[in-house]
Amino acid sequence: MELPALPLPQAVDALIHWLQHNLDPVFGPAKTLTVFLDDVIRGWIRLVPPWLLVAVVSVLLAWRRSFVAGAIVGAALLLILNQGYWRAAIDTSSLAMVSTAISLCLGVPLGMVMAESRLARALATPVLDYMQSTPAFVYLIPSVLFLGVGTAPGVFATVMFALPPVARTLLLGLDLTPASNIEAAQAFGASRIQILFKVKLPAALPYLGAGINQSVMMALSMVVVCSLIGARGLGVDVITALSQMNLRLGIESGVSVVLLAIVFDHVFSPNQRGERGKR
Repeated sequence: MELPALPLPQAVDALIHWLQHNLDPVFGPAKTLTVFLDDVIRGWIRLVPPWLLVAVVSVLLAWRRSFVAGAIVGAALLLILNQGYWRAAIDTSSLAMVSTAISLCLGVPLGMVMAESRLARALATPVLDYMQSTPAFVYLIPSVLFLGVGTAPGVFATVMFALPPVARTLLLGLDLTPASNIEAAQAFGASRIQILFKVKLPAALPYLGAGINQSVMMALSMVVVCSLIGARGLGVDVITALSQMNLRLGIESGVSVVLLAIVFDHVFSPNQRGERGKR
């Protein structure tokens, strides 16, 4: 005997219909804000001459981290510039930074609420599991459905893909706050909110730094995929190479993506050298 199928498709259709008719006032301003932020960041980066930007980033990394890190990032940026992918790399970087910023704005409060509420943790954990296990291409469908094509749906899909690491790593850091620190704060009469912001959150900052690094890397990988729905950047060249079976273009654009990932990894990785010096 076959069991009757659950009406899951009908429920999904009803949910989509409700969202389209009731949240349109939200999607419109969100799309406008996203495009505005991307235009501002991309415009400011393009105002700086490429050689000057390479020099500044390399020197800052050499001073903040190590000479090797600065040299690696400088060489990667120069190679991107040499191969003619500088403008595409700027477009990709802008989308990744906007997506990461939005992921932080949503993920940090979510991680804090999950740390303080068992109910919120129980409700949010399966949602985060779903977001992390869903194939990246699936996020493109609701993005196009609600926001059309272009920059905004690309950012929306990237945020859905890059948000979980921020919330999860911050939650881990808050949970691992030494009990002695919490007890000392309680002994001085600190409230629950004061303990969260003045004791737990500072102790969790290294974990949040690791989460930001993972969020940036995931955003970068997703932005490339989002070129399928009209997002600009290096993904356009990758998709063009695939559609034309152009191996040379595919290798060039793929190497540029890898080089940009190396740059982002070094720029946004936690400063381990500084922590060792404190110890």
